[in-house]
Amino acid sequence: MLKLTEVVLTAEVYNQYQRLNINDLTPVCREIFGVTSKSAEVKRPVSVSEGMIRKVFGISDAAEQLKANPFVSYEEFGQRLRITALPGAADWFVKKGGTAQIQRNPALAWYYETERQVDVSYLQAKAANIPYEDTRAYLEKKISAIIADDEKIRGALDLIIVSAPEEVTQRLEDLVLSPEQEDSIRKINTAMANLDFLRAHDIHEVGKFLFVGPPGTGKTSLALSMSHVLHMPILEVRLSMITSQYLGETSKNIDRIFDLARKLTPSILFIDEFDFIAKSRTNDDHGAMKRAVNALLKNIDQVNLVKNGVVLIGATNHPRLLDDAAWRRFDEVIEFALPDTGMRRTILSKLTATLDSSLNLDQLAEETAKFSGADLRMIVKEGMISALMRGQHMISQDDIEKGVEMVEKRNTIKDCCWV
Repeated sequence: MLKLTEVVLTAEVYNQYQRLNINDLTPVCREIFGVTSKSAEVKRPVSVSEGMIRKVFGISDAAEQLKANPFVSYEEFGQRLRITALPGAADWFVKKGGTAQIQRNPALAWYYETERQVDVSYLQAKAANIPYEDTRAYLEKKISAIIADDEKIRGALDLIIVSAPEEVTQRLEDLVLSPEQEDSIRKINTAMANLDFLRAHDIHEVGKFLFVGPPGTGKTSLALSMSHVLHMPILEVRLSMITSQYLGETSKNIDRIFDLARKLTPSILFIDEFDFIAKSRTNDDHGAMKRAVNALLKNIDQVNLVKNGVVLIGATNHPRLLDDAAWRRFDEVIEFALPDTGMRRTILSKLTATLDSSLNLDQLAEETAKFSGADLRMIVKEGMISALMRGQHMISQDDIEKGVEMVEKRNTIKDCCWV
């Protein structure tokens, strides 16, 4: 009953206090109050219907369950639930144990903190809820408007992966970063907080990063996690995918992808396999391919964080293939080296933090020299499988050693030349 009361109480608080906005509502309340990818407005007065309660919670007898609450009424016409007296309902909710819900609900936290002097934090409650601008519903609304204005962009959507921050599973706190990598994020945050200053001084070439390093060292993971940190949708592009489509359309598709990034502003445009451009410039005499490469370089020149609100990230495993024309278009090159012993120890500690194990992580970090972060993740996964095959959940050192052997074998095969 408490979660039903929370929703009805939130509706009343939101209706009475105009200063509250969509980001003061929990994601569940947004859905019940009618926020969708087509309609992002929360028009007052909001209402709570039994139909929406049934749809969101799967509860078919909400009115019956709330009969015990003396401050909730049920309107047969429209099948709506509402609060009859806010102060009394607020006190009843706390007495019945609703404090935990209040601490996670920005609208209620604001009301109880400012109007009822209850010891809760509105700011903490707001930080615990994803902003509406980070949701898929908000992203879909923007994309729909863009396509309605320019139908040609629809084709570009088939060549990229567009993700809202809430959809990205990678989290910055799960990564082990070098000081240089951490500094790149601080620079972006600083630039975003001072965009007017940078514009006034004609500083525009900010926010173009080239991530360089061997496979499995976290280039893609950091790019994706920046979606959360910066509260921006991320557009993932693989150059080989674009150029493998209809060759004559490649240049146009590149233009459309960059147009989409600019229209979705603020956004992150992540171009993986950036070395593909170098192969195309040096090894392909096809005129269409050359035009595609030139279109890519031209678009990179014309996009930046200060003017367009776009963070551009290129990633490559083969920096030697890139010529000067590609290098000079990025204002910062970030190295992703194989982790040293200390970083390997930290990575292994994060990977095994929730596991029941008897591992010597110091020893494991020492014997996994030249292993990437992806290799270490594979070691732990294989150790888990090994333990499960023994019918155990406790991972032993022997289990993890099997993972080490498997990765070493994979890397040996990878380095073989069969011709």
